[in-house]
Amino acid sequence: MATHEHAYQRPEYLVESDWLQKHLDDDALRVFDCSVNVLPNPDREQAQQFPFVYQAGRADFDQAHIPGAGFIDIPGELSDPSSRLPLMRPSEEQFIEVMRRHGINNDSRVVLYSTTEMNWATRVWWMLHAFGFDNAAVLNGGWARWKAEGRPASDQACIYAPGGFSGRVRSGAFVDKDEVLTSISDNGVRIISALPSPVHTGSSDVVFGRKGRIAGSVNVPFASLHDDDTGGYLSAARLREKFAMVDVAEAERIITYCGGGIAASNAAFTLSLLGYDNVSVYDGSMLEWGNDASLPMDMD
Repeated sequence: MATHEHAYQRPEYLVESDWLQKHLDDDALRVFDCSVNVLPNPDREQAQQFPFVYQAGRADFDQAHIPGAGFIDIPGELSDPSSRLPLMRPSEEQFIEVMRRHGINNDSRVVLYSTTEMNWATRVWWMLHAFGFDNAAVLNGGWARWKAEGRPASDQACIYAPGGFSGRVRSGAFVDKDEVLTSISDNGVRIISALPSPVHTGSSDVVFGRKGRIAGSVNVPFASLHDDDTGGYLSAARLREKFAMVDVAEAERIITYCGGGIAASNAAFTLSLLGYDNVSVYDGSMLEWGNDASLPMDMD
């Protein structure tokens, strides 16, 4: 990994709003709103295991979106319907079918954004990465920044012509609980929680089965990666400082996790932006780990 402190190692993974506005008419461009609304689980008994329910942000998209953008429904299209856990990554076949339906070709330039937290855009980015597609980027600051800058919006639905996307699974992009369990005792692996600090320490009322964190894991909250005013990513130097505090530089492998593999993808995306290529996302995250009493946890 390059060590230049003042620039992202892979700046092509991030696009600015001015660039996107200038290129909205490009034939190869595919823009997608990936928004999901996170709501408290109304079922009190079930909420002890699964504290949230996830609702695609299609209604907000229909009201206003970036001109020419399509909408990707993460809970409905890009989650494994056979899993008891919500939001788990789909099969390769399912993912390819959805990407083709949305008009993505192997030579497309894909830009992803969210009207809510950036995590949803990075979730789709990470899945594209996991299935071997490297020409995707996240819109820095998302819809909030686009709107704040007074850029154009549309309420007209866009449907791209079917595409010819063909994926190739990238080994190691996702890991399961057995790999995480083995990694706890491996000094070469750094396990990073992207959860808010109170959830990580166990002091929050938000509980994924059990309070606390995966044993031995360290904390880089996803919100700390972003500028409070613009919602965009911090500078490369400041992001490196965040991860240097948990000693990622010496790690042979980095595993990120959160509640359900969503914020974890933001941390993984940020590390990729900085040039790390030894990063994996634990897809089950605390929705799986916290609800399995056989798996070790820590709590402050």
